[in-house]
Amino acid sequence: MITACCIWALSQSETDILRQVHDIGFQFIDIQPMHQRTIESRLLAQELGLRVSCVGASFGLPEGAALDHSDSSKRELAINHVHSAIAHAAEIGAEIAYVIPGADARPAALARYQGSIARLAAAGADLGIKLAVEHFPGTALPTAAETLEFIRQADQENLYLLYDSGHIQMSGEDPATVIANAGETLGYVHFDDNDGVSDLHWSLLDGVMTEESVAATFQALDEAGYGGAVSLELNPQLPAVRRALEKSRDVLLRAQFA
Repeated sequence: MITACCIWALSQSETDILRQVHDIGFQFIDIQPMHQRTIESRLLAQELGLRVSCVGASFGLPEGAALDHSDSSKRELAINHVHSAIAHAAEIGAEIAYVIPGADARPAALARYQGSIARLAAAGADLGIKLAVEHFPGTALPTAAETLEFIRQADQENLYLLYDSGHIQMSGEDPATVIANAGETLGYVHFDDNDGVSDLHWSLLDGVMTEESVAATFQALDEAGYGGAVSLELNPQLPAVRRALEKSRDVLLRAQFA
């Protein structure tokens, strides 16, 4: 497995962020749709040997737009935004893009969300980009189990689960069970820590996460045959966030090579 970094943890200019990420030792990065839009940033990433593994396609949605919106024009705005992000992912050589669920858990809203996702998964397939849905407490798909059921009901070949360790801690689900149940539907993995209650995106081992739980998660990933990236998604408001990334990367490397 490769280890990646969500670069939005750092708040300098994009070129400065790329240099820091490289200095820490990452070779793969997750980006938002506004990143890697300039020749300067793309050339620097190439020079530093940094490859984009994943694009957070639902970051930066237009105001009022949502993939589950009851107003079809607002829904189309969101679909167009995510489609553009998927096309950007393909252009810069990423492998996967992801979206988060809507806030409305009512059946009609979930049906609209499913319709939007079906269109985007098909568009991603045409462009060679996998599309993943992240399970997210406090949304219409708050658990990994519910998100997997949603994905299976959508019946789209190019639709996957983004597994987030911090969200698993909040929902109280067993990582090994979730990963085994996901199987080939597991598309991407985020690692972050918290207090088990709030979505804090702390450095690894600063909350309820332990070396043992990280090792058990990696064992489950190995047993499931997962070969994608595991990416650190830390809070940009953390004190000494670069040190937090360094420390968390070391935790992942220890778990992989234990």
